[in-house]
Amino acid sequence: MPATQVLRFGHSPDPDDAFMFYGFAAGAVTVEGYRVEHVLEDIESLNRRAESAELEITAVSAHAYARLADRYWVMRTGASVGRGYGPIVVARVGGPLAGLEDLAGRTVALPGASTTAALVFALYAPACRAVQRPFDAILDDVAQGRADAGVIIHEGQLTFADHGVRRLADLGELWRADTGLPLPLGLDVVRRDLGRPLADAASRALRASIEYARAHEEEALDYALRYGRGLEREVGRRFVNMYVNADTLDLGPEGERALGALYERAAARGLIPRAPELVVVG
Repeated sequence: MPATQVLRFGHSPDPDDAFMFYGFAAGAVTVEGYRVEHVLEDIESLNRRAESAELEITAVSAHAYARLADRYWVMRTGASVGRGYGPIVVARVGGPLAGLEDLAGRTVALPGASTTAALVFALYAPACRAVQRPFDAILDDVAQGRADAGVIIHEGQLTFADHGVRRLADLGELWRADTGLPLPLGLDVVRRDLGRPLADAASRALRASIEYARAHEEEALDYALRYGRGLEREVGRRFVNMYVNADTLDLGPEGERALGALYERAAARGLIPRAPELVVVG
């Protein structure tokens, strides 16, 4: 057993991640012999921390994992997968843009260079001037004209119309039409040096935490909405159900194929160095 008895679990301060973690937070689920501590940071910060393998378990973008596979395994449980939906490309209401083809040479705000949203956007959009912005600043950036368009993640996918912007495209829709596959956006990963028995146990414990949250939905939703940035309850419920689904409980063969397809296409375009080896634990 490792010298430390603490497993640090990084996740973003968002309703879907918080909902998944509720079993741990409520004390109903543990990893035997360990105390699980959650580390709350936005996903791009967690992507950067994973580069030095700082955290034992962490959420990362599927895009970022392409550069992390030598340090982390993918957990079978915990993936954020969109089936026909995903990050939304938005532009200002009343503006001149009609579709992605109009973005050539325009300024587009992205929620972090290592996010899957940025990667999928690069697969489908023409050459444009990308600027990296905090995910929760992008709606205002677009509405106020500081960017011509932006790529929206998290609960903004449901609330963007309240901010003076309109949808140009849904990247998850484009991906499904192109590949017939779901779009893997986020992963939970576990450090390889912990060994397979502990990695498998951590993945199973995360599944138990999600199952506990689903069995105690109202209490779990109360907890999750602490991280909802004022999100109305039923909108929060809808968002949680979008990204805490059957794929989250078990990535499964189709999810693994979708990850492989994402990496193969990104590597062919030179957007990642190579398609990583996928080892799924749990």
